[in-house]
Amino acid sequence: IRRLFASYPQTKTYFPHFDLHPGSAHLRSHGSKVVAAVGDAVKHIDDIASALSKLSELHAYILRVDPVNFKLLSHCLLVTVASHFPADFTADAHAAWDKFLSLVSSVLTEKYR
Repeated sequence: IRRLFASYPQTKTYFPHFDLHPGSAHLRSHGSKVVAAVGDAVKHIDDIASALSKLSELHAYILRVDPVNFKLLSHCLLVTVASHFPADFTADAHAAWDKFLSLVSSVLTEKYR
C-alpha cells in the first residue's frame, strides 16, 4: 500500500482520514486487508469472481474507487514480490504473478461494467 501511495499519489484521495506515514497503523491495517483479499483469491483460484464479489461491489458501488487503481496496485504488488524474492522471481514466476494479479484486477472491476 505504501508503494502504491508513493508511486501514484492520486490514489491517496480515497484515504483522507489515514495517517500515511511509513509504518502507520492505518497502512498496516489496510495492507493486511489487501493481503487477505489476495489470499482469498489464491484459496479460491477456481472461482475468484465469487470469492471477491462482495469486495468488488464495495469498491464499485459504495467506495466508488477508480478502477484503474486496481491495476496500479497490482503493479505495486508485483514489484514488491520481485524486490523481496529476487532469486525466486524468474520469468515464469513473473508471468504467473502478472496473470494472477490481472485476473484479480479484472474481477474487482467487473461490477463497473
